[in-house]
Amino acid sequence: MILFHGTNTDIEKIDLSRSLNHKDFGKGFYLTDSRETAIRMATKKARIFGGKATLIIYEFDEAALQSDLKVKVFPEKASVEWFVFVDANRDRKNKLPLHDYDIIVGPIADDGVVMQITRYHENIYSAEEAAKSLQDKYLDQQYYFGSKKALRYLTKSKVQIL
Repeated sequence: MILFHGTNTDIEKIDLSRSLNHKDFGKGFYLTDSRETAIRMATKKARIFGGKATLIIYEFDEAALQSDLKVKVFPEKASVEWFVFVDANRDRKNKLPLHDYDIIVGPIADDGVVMQITRYHENIYSAEEAAKSLQDKYLDQQYYFGSKKALRYLTKSKVQIL
């Protein structure tokens, strides 16, 4: 399977220690199966941090999903479990990792999801209501790699400066 990573510079070797905390699924390396989404991310990163919008293409060996790795696959549509999981991982009060998954697959929490998280925190929506409000919205999928063992299933195949 082909996966894409949008960034502002080439990545010679993935270094999980350089990953940021408080992302949708925690600290890890993120890719998507959507070329367009990765290009948007690359453009945004280059605009914010400088560098050049860069698309890195990886081959993902899907055998990882059936291996001895700890894998979590969320439904493609927003679910309560996914919503609560993303909210907890993004919560800056949480200083320690919240899970030990090697790979997680699920929707990307875009700006619309952030708005629902805010409404959830303001007690306007319950987690169920927030997830339900996102059911009709297509959210691109993301692939989280959180361990060196998981990274063995990724092979960098091409780099494109956009």
